[in-house]
Amino acid sequence: MYPIIDRQELAKGNMVLITVEAPQIARKIKPGQFVVLRINETGERIPLTVAYKDLSHGTITIIFMVIGKSTALLGSLKVGDAIKDLVGPLGVTEEFTKLGTVVGIGGGSGIAVLHHLLQGYGAAGNKLVGIIGARERDLLILEDEMKNLCQQLIVVTDDGSYGMHGLVTDALKTLVERDDPEPIDLVIAVGPLVMMRAVCQQTKLYNIKTLVSLNPVMVDATGMCGACRVSVGGKTRFACVEGPHFDGHQVDFDELIQRNNTYGRDEKTSLLFSIRAK
Repeated sequence: MYPIIDRQELAKGNMVLITVEAPQIARKIKPGQFVVLRINETGERIPLTVAYKDLSHGTITIIFMVIGKSTALLGSLKVGDAIKDLVGPLGVTEEFTKLGTVVGIGGGSGIAVLHHLLQGYGAAGNKLVGIIGARERDLLILEDEMKNLCQQLIVVTDDGSYGMHGLVTDALKTLVERDDPEPIDLVIAVGPLVMMRAVCQQTKLYNIKTLVSLNPVMVDATGMCGACRVSVGGKTRFACVEGPHFDGHQVDFDELIQRNNTYGRDEKTSLLFSIRAK
């Protein structure tokens, strides 16, 4: 069992942060890797990316959005409760090298994943520029943490309630098309699929290498079930064992969005029934 030692609600309660005691995983996990957890004996397996690790306390921190029955149940756990199973680290270990200037773009709960990835690129000696966005100010997460990590941080909101009014792609355009722009060696985009698709469409025009962190439907996380398959460069890849990071310019986002939406109605229905059953 893996005890929860901290819990916070973020973004108007739409996201939950939990810190779990898992010393072996904390010791081995690298930025960008993920874990699979099972809340109880009959629970489904939930893949979630780690936002932080604390070696001194042997803990990992996960930030997730409540979108269905299982994440709602996970979000309802309190400090002192425990998770039955926790497996990890999973996913390919990213190689962090010094490239120059790395621009990290995050939206929604993807900002937590982005923060962990940028820690790796920052440790490798890269200059970090962050762009984070949300629909409105109260839905923004980890602004202070990103500000402390990046040499420059641009905050955007869809409704203009905070920071720059617009989308993350507007902020990227401002960076690239300003007078005497600084060369960008890599863009990393993590967030909703439509956001990552828009970023990749834009960076392709600018010929900037772009890495994305994908979140397809995932079941066993061992490459056996095939649920997490994505098309990258015309080939089928399995995000659980070959990802979750891929060249964004090669990803078939339209197909992935369609696959991810397959069970959207079922998730909402199961969440509704679980609420009514309380």
